[in-house]
Amino acid sequence: MTTTSGFLGEDHQTCDALWAAVEVSADAGDLAATRARFAAFDAAMRRHFSFEEETLFTALDAATGMHGVGPTAVMRVEHEQMRRVLHAMAGALALGEIDGVLDHGDTLLMLLQQHNLKEEHIVYPLADARLAPQWSALRAQWPIT
Repeated sequence: MTTTSGFLGEDHQTCDALWAAVEVSADAGDLAATRARFAAFDAAMRRHFSFEEETLFTALDAATGMHGVGPTAVMRVEHEQMRRVLHAMAGALALGEIDGVLDHGDTLLMLLQQHNLKEEHIVYPLADARLAPQWSALRAQWPIT
């Protein structure tokens, strides 16, 4: 993708699909598949958060002068909230509690839906406008999986 909005919006969809796979295996009561699919989902979410925080938000803060305030500061706080939910989900899985994963998943989905809307309608368009000349170099920093 040639824009922040396109690339990271597509990654939101990838993460959504990985979560849907977790739900399918959890609904089927397949603990082993749920654990494996959750591991892939968790890794994708953490990769996405890390890229945004370490690369995109840092560049956007520099371009706008909004260090520690504004939309990137809000996104960082929300990422931390979601990391805590992911940690609770991993703990439930470690105990074999599929229902706990699904319960925490409901919380995560609520947070994600609100978060992704803000990113897709505020942060990414701002990045598209302010970081377009840098996007190729920023995109090159996406972690190889």
